[in-house]
Parts: sequence; structure tokens; C-alpha cells
Amino acid sequence: MGAIGRRFAAGRNGMTRSNRGSTSLKRRKRAGNSMQDYDQLPAELRAWLSRAILPWRPRSVRKAFERALASTHDRQLALQRLDQIEEQMIAKDARTVWGDDHPATTL
Repeated sequence: MGAIGRRFAAGRNGMTRSNRGSTSLKRRKRAGNSMQDYDQLPAELRAWLSRAILPWRPRSVRKAFERALASTHDRQLALQRLDQIEEQMIAKDARTVWGDDHPATTL
């Protein structure tokens, strides 16, 4: 990464400044074709992703859904588990970005 890229890569507290906004959540580079992975998701997971607040990768959603489905044996409960996972991730990030007084930190 050049000097300009380094200059704009991190914001305050080491958090990334990008089109994702401020976040303390981990970012990882992945090999593969995310659009192709998205196209191969079942319709219910594509619909869930369209409503998701965080920028999930299709493979991550599939993996979390399959894990939840294995434990619940119910597709609706597995989708609800995805909602819970996302809420927990938002609460964790909200505490770091906005502090303990943010409403999302009470989850």
C-alpha cells in the first residue's frame, strides 16, 4: 500500500475509514467470487442478506445458517439465530465505536 493508502486506511483508534464507516470489527480478505457465492445461496438467505445491517459475506452467512440449522432443525429458527448473531456483533462494535451509553450496547 502506498503512502496515500496508508494515510487513509486507518482512522482514530485504529478503526478503518472506508465506505463501511467506523468499525472495530475484523476485516479479512477472501479469495473467490462473492457474487457467485451469493447467487448460489437459497432464496431465504439472499432475502436475509438484503435486510442485513452489516456487510456479511455469502459464505459466512451460509456457514452460520448451516450451524444454526444443525442445532435448531428449523429454518425459521436458524434465520432468527442469524439475526441474534448480527445484533451481538452490532452491540460489540457499538460499544467500541460509540461507547457504553449507546442503546445497542444493552443487548
